[in-house]
Amino acid sequence: MPEGANVEIAHSLTEEHQHDAGAHEGWHRVLEIFEVFLLAIVAITTAWSGFQAAKWDGRQSFDYGTSSRLRFQADTASTAAGQELIADVNLFTAWLAAHEAGNQDLQTLLRKRMTPEYQVAFDAWLKTDPFNNPNAPVGPIAMPEYKSSLAERAQHLNDKASRIFDDGTEARDTGEKYVRNTVLFALVLFLVAMAQRFKDRVLRTAVNIIALSVLVFALASILTLPRIT
Repeated sequence: MPEGANVEIAHSLTEEHQHDAGAHEGWHRVLEIFEVFLLAIVAITTAWSGFQAAKWDGRQSFDYGTSSRLRFQADTASTAAGQELIADVNLFTAWLAAHEAGNQDLQTLLRKRMTPEYQVAFDAWLKTDPFNNPNAPVGPIAMPEYKSSLAERAQHLNDKASRIFDDGTEARDTGEKYVRNTVLFALVLFLVAMAQRFKDRVLRTAVNIIALSVLVFALASILTLPRIT
């Protein structure tokens, strides 16, 4: 074979090798840029997710604390309402005895010492002619006019405490979801680190695609979650 032909073949092989090396180098550079892009997004979103998880944990603690405080206030109001009712019932019992004895002055005095709310029900009960009407309610407490502001306050506080407790439970669930996303971001970091160890182009690309899929899923989950700014 002529010497010139050998030189041309060697030159052609050299150019092909350089072309393949350049293509490999370009592919490697593109993958590195892509991996850096993934890592940058993961770093930012991990910090954000951790921040939100901490904020929601704080919201949970605050709501639970508020709920407990309201429960204590409701118990106090409920106890006071019970004590108030006992005092009114005792006065009513004494009034019945005074009525039986025909002591009008004592009846008037006992009525004045009843709470205003009980007096309203007491007057309504008297209008039913209880001493002659067998269908009359047994006493003022059985009248629809009887209202206890303390008992109503206790009920209101209990209802509010229940709502705030439920809010705290939702806050806990939201915080746990942010923590779950943080775990997914850690998985993305692991996959990218694994991909960088592979020399095979197809395998490295496949692992990076998996990492991207996990990242997209985690980002979509974060976008659907409420945020505390």
